[in-house]
Amino acid sequence: MSVDLLPNVRPSQVAWDKGRIIGQKRPLLPRYVWSIRVRLEMADNSRDLALFNMAVDSKLHGCDLVCLRVRDVFAAGSVRERASMIQSKAGKPVRFETSETARLFVES
Repeated sequence: MSVDLLPNVRPSQVAWDKGRIIGQKRPLLPRYVWSIRVRLEMADNSRDLALFNMAVDSKLHGCDLVCLRVRDVFAAGSVRERASMIQSKAGKPVRFETSETARLFVES
């Protein structure tokens, strides 16, 4: 069959990811991390600030971060310096340290 006899098929819509960067993204620069922290502090949004600090410290996926419970990071009246969690996607245990700023905002 020759190419001339085939129908000319063109997509009716532009692809949703045309021109977008797909795949792994570059990590946040430290100045962006600090600007996010400052904005959350100014908005007095302690829950989101604690979650953001835990995300930066643990490098967990978002789905694992929202499944994190207080009992996973809090024991004996204070926040643990090290915590562990099993990733939902990989199924592997992850140990991470919490920074001093994350500990302060988790306690409050």
